[in-house]
Amino acid sequence: MPISCPDCAAEMPDAAAFCPGCGRGMQPGLRGRGIVGGLPETVAGALAYFLLPAIVFLLVKPYRRNRFVRFHSFQSLGFFAGGVVVGAALRLLGLLFFFIPVLGLLLLSFVVSLGFFVLWIVLLVKSLQAETFELPVVGRWAAAKASSK
Repeated sequence: MPISCPDCAAEMPDAAAFCPGCGRGMQPGLRGRGIVGGLPETVAGALAYFLLPAIVFLLVKPYRRNRFVRFHSFQSLGFFAGGVVVGAALRLLGLLFFFIPVLGLLLLSFVVSLGFFVLWIVLLVKSLQAETFELPVVGRWAAAKASSK
């Protein structure tokens, strides 16, 4: 039995992952649609990726009860912790292999930093689109933490 898209009303099969008309994802999941603490959930989720608001959102009452904001806050904390670990590993690698030309290590550091920046932008955009884009390890942890309270 065909179903229709809630956004554009295009008809599609039951098992469709995306709407053929507008491209909206049809997989059920945690989506931000309301307002929490005076901010739209999507804006609060995006602000969480600036680190300090993530900590505030986990401590302040109206935000810490919202599952969407909690997910993005925990994922933000995990993402930044992962960045610190990778940065420290690159720094240690530079100290251990001081005889390797500096240019190679600088290039590796630049590529890794650029990758983290692009992923950060993707996380911001996905939260503004009211979606939960789960990172491989951190995303599962954030989803479990967001559902636990």
